[in-house]
Amino acid sequence: MELSSAEAVSTRFLGLTQRSVSEDLGCRRGEFSRKHYGSVELLISSDADGAIQRAGRFRVENGSSDENAGYAPGTWHRTDVHLENPEYYTRWYFKYFLGKVHQNYIGTDSEKNPFFLSVVLSDQNNQRVPQYHSILWRKTGTQKICLPYSPTKTLSVKSILSAMSLEKFEKGPREIFHPDIQKDLLVLEEQEGSVNFKFGVLYAKDGQLTDDEMFSNETGSESFQRFLQLLGDTITLKGWTGYRGGLDTKNDTTGTFSIYTIYQGHEIMFHVSTMLPYSRENKQQVERKRHIGNDIVTIVFQEGEETAPAFKPSMIRSHFTHIFALVRYNKQNDSYRLKIFSEESVPLFGPPLPSPPVFTNHQEFRDFVLVKLINGEKATLETPTFSQKRQRTLDMLIRSLYQDLMPDLHKNMLNRRSFSDVLPESPKSTRKKEEARQAEFVRLGQALKLKTGVKGDAPANLSTASFCKKEPWESQSFCSNFPHEVVCADSWGQSLLVSTDAGILLIDDGQTTVQVFDKTLQIKQMHVLEALDYLIARTDKGKDSRLLVFRLSSVQKDIETKQVVRSKYDCRENKLERTKGCHLYAINTHHGSELRIVVAIRNKLLLITKKYNPCNSLTGSCLSLSESPVEEFQYIREICLSDPPVVMTLVDGPTGDSDNMICVAYRHQFDLVNESTGESYRLHHIEANKVNFVAAIDVYEDGEAGLLLCYNYVCQYRKVYPFNGGSPLIQPSAYDFHFSWNQVPYAVVCAFPYILAFTTDSIEIRLVVNGNLVHTAVVPELQLVASRLDIYFKAAAAVSGSSHSGSKEMSSRSSPQTPTAYDIPECSVSSSEGEVTCKSLYKIPLSNLVGRSVERPLKSPLTPKVVTTPTSSGITSLPVTHSLSLSRMEIKEIANRTRKELLGLLDEPIPKTEGAQKQKKIPRRQSDPKQGAVRSTSSDRNIKGCKNHTEAAEGREEPECPIGC
Repeated sequence: MELSSAEAVSTRFLGLTQRSVSEDLGCRRGEFSRKHYGSVELLISSDADGAIQRAGRFRVENGSSDENAGYAPGTWHRTDVHLENPEYYTRWYFKYFLGKVHQNYIGTDSEKNPFFLSVVLSDQNNQRVPQYHSILWRKTGTQKICLPYSPTKTLSVKSILSAMSLEKFEKGPREIFHPDIQKDLLVLEEQEGSVNFKFGVLYAKDGQLTDDEMFSNETGSESFQRFLQLLGDTITLKGWTGYRGGLDTKNDTTGTFSIYTIYQGHEIMFHVSTMLPYSRENKQQVERKRHIGNDIVTIVFQEGEETAPAFKPSMIRSHFTHIFALVRYNKQNDSYRLKIFSEESVPLFGPPLPSPPVFTNHQEFRDFVLVKLINGEKATLETPTFSQKRQRTLDMLIRSLYQDLMPDLHKNMLNRRSFSDVLPESPKSTRKKEEARQAEFVRLGQALKLKTGVKGDAPANLSTASFCKKEPWESQSFCSNFPHEVVCADSWGQSLLVSTDAGILLIDDGQTTVQVFDKTLQIKQMHVLEALDYLIARTDKGKDSRLLVFRLSSVQKDIETKQVVRSKYDCRENKLERTKGCHLYAINTHHGSELRIVVAIRNKLLLITKKYNPCNSLTGSCLSLSESPVEEFQYIREICLSDPPVVMTLVDGPTGDSDNMICVAYRHQFDLVNESTGESYRLHHIEANKVNFVAAIDVYEDGEAGLLLCYNYVCQYRKVYPFNGGSPLIQPSAYDFHFSWNQVPYAVVCAFPYILAFTTDSIEIRLVVNGNLVHTAVVPELQLVASRLDIYFKAAAAVSGSSHSGSKEMSSRSSPQTPTAYDIPECSVSSSEGEVTCKSLYKIPLSNLVGRSVERPLKSPLTPKVVTTPTSSGITSLPVTHSLSLSRMEIKEIANRTRKELLGLLDEPIPKTEGAQKQKKIPRRQSDPKQGAVRSTSSDRNIKGCKNHTEAAEGREEPECPIGC
């Protein structure tokens, strides 16, 4: 049944007046707690007589404060189980450079330390977004950045190094032309850590309190054997050709069998105590301790009741093992309980344990444990014990390579393009010679890439290495083919209020767009405060700019009664006094019930607050004090700064009484300003020639204020302590940390546990607590629209009339040089080729990002949509299994065919192997009797997931999902 126009408008605003799930979660946007990742405790182990043996400080993750809480697992669904810093996103040289024409430079900095620079122009994930990927290799580590590509402006090596804060040189960079440099740079990248892992598995019987007792167990129980089967497959070591994790695969000196698996492209070998050689004469079982004691991560499977003495890491004598995962099995409800011990120096890593840490779904438990252990080992490599060793090794390799290359550089005069453009045009006389060199360069790089892949040391593409799962940052189509230029926007219920070149529009998913103001009113910044019944907006520009305040209920009434669309001249009574000429404003967003507004007019700050209302101001239930909303605000004071602020954020004090602060950014610094006194304090100074301020985000860790300061490629967290005697305590703290983005963002959004950086063509998603990367989504022509509640963005999607696929990697079109036409990436496609570029609005629900079991917000009542379940033929069904899907012979066959294809011997695509053909016959849901749980295949997840995929299955034309499902 269709609704009439009046009913539609009324129904729309029925949704506006109801608080959405996202609005209820809005207060959680800026709140996070490191308590989810455990607390540090001093753990002491003693022998049977009570004598203290060893002690150590470990961070204990138990999911809840009550360790003896009963087994009552709730119905929760993990949304934050991700591999952190996945190699597919971090191993840039292997992914973007190796086997493609690129440039490598060598030089020394002002302190005479050698460095290497690699630059390539690549098509970002085949999304037709060309970018320069640059890697700077130094003794302190590698620095990686993306720089935008411009066909009309070449990029110099000097400008690239300047973007990496390297501007002074003892010797200028010189280009290295020999193709063998690729081997050496690949070795440098491998110093970041292995892509494969070895974990120890120690079996402990009930009552065993020493490592000698645990290592002396010859066999395990039935529940332990089931646990091993859950972790992976039992393999025969003799003749094993895969990753061996230090075990003997020729003479059976380290046992006959072992447990092995592949998880998301990582090969994992488990050193199982009961499978390693046992000696009756050796009580300490040195052969077993030699392997498990040298593993960074060890799983301890402990038998017995919860009331029995619990395992402590100090029971194990090992200076190498930094992380212990304690696993207990409960037969009554067929569940596993998990507890994590991390040495105090190990940085925080995810995913955090649920509360209580009990898993009844065995497949879910396996995924969680493997992700936790892989992330834990990567985090351990950042501790001083390992990072200092890695830095010494990297310094030695770089210096050795520098000494080997410098004589050749002087001999062959290969510095002729020192500080040259990255994209030089080769002279015609040398073009053929240059093309021959490039061909040899590419051939050697492709051979190295193939060899690394066959050895199993290559980072795998997570989209093909694991099953498809629903990610929390998955976007939904909100408005297709949106033709207007967006200036700013904010959420209004389930709708979006957007300032465009055509005026102020109210948009709802699938509904007719309603014009609220005409285009004479140019809004540059806005906030929709539904609880207070206010619309605050900054309009116009320059001297004519003003701050306006509207009553939302009045705007809603005008739309419902279809009054004449308001213009700029109808808003004279909505202007706040003394705000003429303002270029920026900010409001408080957390905790405080009193609305505070700070308006910046050049270098002056005006503090404006809402007048006192005897009723609760947050409910909006009381009648207003006056007819005009402007009269409900009062001017408090004026604060003068030394310069006009570029970024401004209000920080709530713990009491709200004379301890509220304003964070301002200008020149090369972030300052804190006391709202009550106007005194300014230096928060952070930036040592850089050029500063691009992005944001200052106020976050509250367990109620205490902190700031995420974002500028250039850097995001720095600073704890802001309460004012003490009139001045804030601003000094370095153990809580402070920083990380770097791969590309300079223009906006940053925090939604715990994630922080999202928006660039012109990508969304970089990291974790707030440690800055680790979890995902990079390539989104062409990206523009963030609104982010106060749900995240809305505008992006371009190519709607193609043909079945063109961009899955094939570009080898010849990824060159950083332009001597030939085929070296330029295809980035812009004309409409004559059958493709039309359009832009649409997409939405990422906040509830998906911040909550583990929070459901998506309800759609507007005006948009009931019948979802037709797509057939299995539209989505490839992949079985969820931890076993190898292909045999060794099939993998070898693929490698042989790939080698021939790289050498140009095959023109046809590689046919599906027998193993891949069998996968299609597997039913959509399959039961695993070994694990006692029903596994969902990828088709089940996709049906519930991306709206664009669902609508495509219904036969409707919808834009592609830009973030990728």
